[in-house]
Amino acid sequence: IIIYQPSFLTSYGCRKEMFQMSFKIVQDIYSPEEFKDEIPMSSELKKVKAERDEALKNVICGKDKRFLVIVGPCSASDEDAVCDYTYRLAQLNDKVKDKLFIVPRIYTNKPRTTGEGYKGMLHQPDPTKGANILAGIRALRKMHIRAIKETHLTAADEMLYPENYAFLDDILSYVAIGARSVENQQHRLVSSGIEVPVGMKNPTSGDFSVMLNSIKAAQSGHTFLYRSHEVSTSGNPYAHAVLRGSVNKHGQLQQNYHYEDMTLLADMYHQANLEFPFVVVDANHANSKKKFDEQPRIIKEVLHSRKINSTLHNLVRGVMIESFIEEGNQKPDGGVYGKSITDACLGWDDTEKLLYYIAENA
Repeated sequence: IIIYQPSFLTSYGCRKEMFQMSFKIVQDIYSPEEFKDEIPMSSELKKVKAERDEALKNVICGKDKRFLVIVGPCSASDEDAVCDYTYRLAQLNDKVKDKLFIVPRIYTNKPRTTGEGYKGMLHQPDPTKGANILAGIRALRKMHIRAIKETHLTAADEMLYPENYAFLDDILSYVAIGARSVENQQHRLVSSGIEVPVGMKNPTSGDFSVMLNSIKAAQSGHTFLYRSHEVSTSGNPYAHAVLRGSVNKHGQLQQNYHYEDMTLLADMYHQANLEFPFVVVDANHANSKKKFDEQPRIIKEVLHSRKINSTLHNLVRGVMIESFIEEGNQKPDGGVYGKSITDACLGWDDTEKLLYYIAENA
């Protein structure tokens, strides 16, 4: 690709010269089918996933009245710690499974606003070393499958790169579309072909109409280019809204989990005439203003709003929580077992108390 600098840039001290950019092939990546053959889901685990998928769809469409809780570390960077955490969730799940539907967050892609920093297990299976995407795909499949085998809980992951979803489409029960991706056409179109629920966050601007347009696109059928093929989709009726807060024009974090925000979204959802209206509140990110220990207070406010408004009770039926074994966060080479190396997380003890509270009050 050759790009020429416009002549007017010379007035700002830029040299008038030719710049060249290039792509360098580092290594070839196997096809999704080859990875699935190499690191397969057993027939037993496929059955577990099918049962979980059906149950979660029933939660979204309202046949199952359990409250959805998507909970886990900001980024899954350590297989042993992630599986340890997921095992703890499974033990707790046995006690609250009649009231809650718990989905572990096992996020293997980490969006970076500037492109700098740890980008998740897909890029760096070892956070202290450089990128190795081939090894990363192996590592994330191995971790996801181990977590299911040890706990029978199928997980959520973020679809940061639409073309990479094919490496995990036999494993995940929930897919998240992030605030920076929800306006992207390819994310919307690929979501229309996903067979499990997809949570679409409001964009960083906070514009609810953008989020609802994304949901409408995901719920509709399309024909488009995907992984070297012309494909067609029938639409995903289980695409739904996730409130995560926003950033205003001054770069300040703004919350959108308050009663007034949710009632406004309820009206807009009704006017949009979408299938299976369903809202999840993300208690961290801009909603907590990146103060991880605010998450319990936020969730308690959301549950209170549901109690006093029947419309919200029927619409707002899930939360997202960033949580790990140890609270807070550390640098990638910090060495503390079970502590986030990206955004700060709620610790296990507080998470356990919070999940019991949700089960009693949702």
